[in-house]
Amino acid sequence: MNTFKKIGVLMMCALSAMPMMAQQTYEEMEQLTVNENVTTVITASEPIRFVDISTDKVVGDQPINNTIRLKPKEGADVHADGDVLAIITVVTERYRAQYALLYTTRLQEAVTDKTIQPHEKIAYNNPAVSMSTEDMTRYARAIWNSPARVRNVSTKQNRMVMRLNNIYSVGDYFFLDFSIENKTNIRFDIDEMRFKLADKKQSKATNSQVIELKPALILENGQSFRYGYRNVVVIKKLTFPNDKVLTIELSEKQISGRTISLNIDYEDVLYADTFNKILLKEE
Repeated sequence: MNTFKKIGVLMMCALSAMPMMAQQTYEEMEQLTVNENVTTVITASEPIRFVDISTDKVVGDQPINNTIRLKPKEGADVHADGDVLAIITVVTERYRAQYALLYTTRLQEAVTDKTIQPHEKIAYNNPAVSMSTEDMTRYARAIWNSPARVRNVSTKQNRMVMRLNNIYSVGDYFFLDFSIENKTNIRFDIDEMRFKLADKKQSKATNSQVIELKPALILENGQSFRYGYRNVVVIKKLTFPNDKVLTIELSEKQISGRTISLNIDYEDVLYADTFNKILLKEE
């Protein structure tokens, strides 16, 4: 790190200790050297919500989870070493970071992989995020490791038993902890996992309405199991009438096409508020 860059870091640290005076120019930012023949990948510690590139001299992809790719635009104006092409702002769930992108003609100096460092993070209260993915994962893992408290919500299909182990309410979310016991010797390869609101009683004479729900988090990404399976799914908190049920459904890839689903009544959801205080207590 050159002397100019070190000075910038020291100034950032000093400014972070005095938030009322937190101002920054591009000369004080961390600097990334870039070249049109090299792709620069920036990696954050949590999902990236959006990215702003201040000029059209640099192009970037849409963020994928916690990474963003960028490079100077080919065929643009000729640049000299040290030219500032753009300022990039990366905003995640709980912080933002800014970098000055400096041009270099020397490929060996172009940054290919950049991880956002703790001292580069500027705290950011994102109003669109009520719970970060990191916190959500931590809560889900704690629930996954906890004993089952729900004993009366289960189903049996195709010599398999699916159970609701726990249901927690944390902030704006429900945490659904469920497991499957496979009593056959045939591995279950998961093709699809669906979460939906459906009519409790479906009649052939009427059209049933099914509302698909998109989970905020699925803790375990394993795609198959032989004897036992457990997962924690996080969905946005919701209410629904007594004539509907919240359904978790797993279907199989094989030709046999086994399917197993678990219906959760609203009365079961109401118990969620009584579970979370001790288990999710901050350490």
